[in-house]
Amino acid sequence: LLGPNGAGKTTTLRMIAGLLPADHGEIRVFGVDARRSPVEAKRLVAWLPDEPQLYDKLDPTEYLEFVAGLWGVPPALARRRAEALLESLGLAEQRRQRCEGFSKGMRQKVALAGALIHEPKLIMLDEPLTGLDAGSARLVKDILSQRVAAGAAIVMTTHILEVAERIASRIGILARGRLIAEGTFGELRQG
Repeated sequence: LLGPNGAGKTTTLRMIAGLLPADHGEIRVFGVDARRSPVEAKRLVAWLPDEPQLYDKLDPTEYLEFVAGLWGVPPALARRRAEALLESLGLAEQRRQRCEGFSKGMRQKVALAGALIHEPKLIMLDEPLTGLDAGSARLVKDILSQRVAAGAAIVMTTHILEVAERIASRIGILARGRLIAEGTFGELRQG
């Protein structure tokens, strides 16, 4: 979702995640009516806000195992997934350091791992590359590409056209809470 600040990008994601009620219309997540079956819809979704909150007194491994427990992921599987995610995000060396001293980019990567730990079908990311250096942004893009290849759908917000052009297969342009255009970059360019 592409649009200027205040266009409604974050609000849209919050409604899909069930964090805000929609004024009207319907929300379906892989065919599940999110208004009638909110718990079932939420099980399919991961939401990563632009300013993720971590439990600072936990280390990344503890945080991921805690989040996995909330999703009902069995402990042994949670440990394996946590290790794999920390390794792929370049956080293996920090796995036992408390999150309280982490940079914004490191916090963003731990929060992303937390969003992915239950292997959601829909991954929603609000400005996911903000605060990441070029190497970390590349790691995140690679992980997201792997998730798409495995069958997940990803919706991310940005207000930077170049980011949307490089990452997205389809772009939706929002303005004042309305979808004003949608398609591939080429389709929108010809539009």
